[in-house]
Amino acid sequence: MTSMAALRIVQWERPAELVEVPVPDPGPGQVRVRVAGCGLCHSDLTMAAMPASMGEALGWRVPFTLGHETAGWIDAVGPGVEGLAGLAEGDEVALAAPASCGRCRSCLAGLESACTEGYVGRGYGRDGGLAEYVLVDDPGRALLPLGTLDPAEAGPLTDAGATSHHAVARVARRVRPGGAVLVVGVGGLGAFVVQLASLLTDARVVAVDPNPARRELAVELGADDVLDGVGPGTSAEVRALLGATPIDGVVDLVGTDDTLRLATSVLGVGGSLAVVGAAGGKVRRPIYGGLPADAEVWTFQGSDLADARAVLDLAADGRLRVDVDPYPLSAVQDAYEAMEAGTLRGRAVVRPDPVA
Repeated sequence: MTSMAALRIVQWERPAELVEVPVPDPGPGQVRVRVAGCGLCHSDLTMAAMPASMGEALGWRVPFTLGHETAGWIDAVGPGVEGLAGLAEGDEVALAAPASCGRCRSCLAGLESACTEGYVGRGYGRDGGLAEYVLVDDPGRALLPLGTLDPAEAGPLTDAGATSHHAVARVARRVRPGGAVLVVGVGGLGAFVVQLASLLTDARVVAVDPNPARRELAVELGADDVLDGVGPGTSAEVRALLGATPIDGVVDLVGTDDTLRLATSVLGVGGSLAVVGAAGGKVRRPIYGGLPADAEVWTFQGSDLADARAVLDLAADGRLRVDVDPYPLSAVQDAYEAMEAGTLRGRAVVRPDPVA
């Protein structure tokens, strides 16, 4: 095979296109991975809609292949590759979603999500996994062994799962005995957050979502209580439901004015609010008197390598469930439409070969 199908941004402010490109050969220090499955993300659509000035300011150049939630098999190893930790051709691996250099101050502290070189990576500025093959330039850091996990389903763990773990692990430090965690939004990330809040804390987990199917899923995944959407009376509903139980942690996966208003109004003293959703909302409360004492409100981008390893281990142990809706690469646009319409049950995962 000398060519392959790939979903690429070929021009700024235009939808990505499924095109034929040469199969890449691994050069010095590179590994080629044959893709088993690649998860989709809303950021794929955001990138395609970017003006050239914004993309180029990030160091991105078109064309490039989308896809940053990738897993598959090591297919070929270039000369001079070191640090594969016992991995060999044919082994099943996931690819770390965030790019990181391993040398900067943030990386040396284990904060790869804040890497100074992290703005350019596979699927955002460089060729990603929505193709039959993908090159890995940093195999010693990026290749994560899968063990018993199916590579056709593991891709979402590298970003959606790892990002969710990053949020819950930090919020969990503030959760005390007898507390609760509120999860706002039970979509692709929220399904992981509900599970991880149940796994990493002893808190009562309350999930909020306007979609009845997602509320049912939240209960199935470990939520103790569910509420219908966010509106003017939601804060009162939360207080009525929990009574004297304080909310020690909130994970807002939406990020609108309304969800941030809810989150900051119910968060308890000394609690932690993780703002994951990027809908552009604002916290319209005074710092003193408007927010609970000794609370933290924080944002982040992506995850650290430790988060990816943690969720892969939890999934391999059968403690973390990964629900996927599979699509063939030829139907990738249908997958994006389903994602945008909110009709997916799990994460959309695109596979190079047709789905049986």
